[in-house]
Amino acid sequence: MGRVLVVDDSATMRKIIVKGLRDAGFSDCEFTEAADGASALEALRKTQFDLVLSDINMPGMDGLSLVRNAREDAAISPDLPIVMITTEGGLEKVEQALAAGATDYLRKPFSTEQLQEKITALLR
Repeated sequence: MGRVLVVDDSATMRKIIVKGLRDAGFSDCEFTEAADGASALEALRKTQFDLVLSDINMPGMDGLSLVRNAREDAAISPDLPIVMITTEGGLEKVEQALAAGATDYLRKPFSTEQLQEKITALLR
């Protein structure tokens, strides 16, 4: 079983991501949700996760800051896969996130198949 942290300021988007993962065959995973980077960072310090899926654009601590903070925190595994989810048309923020230590990215809207393809290699 894998532990997945889903980070997005939209509760609806978090539910869509979790449902997408369950539909993609990851129903045995344990999902935790966070509404912003700060609460995600707090969860990461308390619990060991196998994967983080995070929106880039959020109020308060955004996804970029989350990645930077997670990669600098000794309590958080440096090998933890962090996948950024973005609606960005341009790649600038995605490139910044990858440079900061994000593992990969996914563009909204995404299909169950795209989600499954990205996540299978990271979780299994």
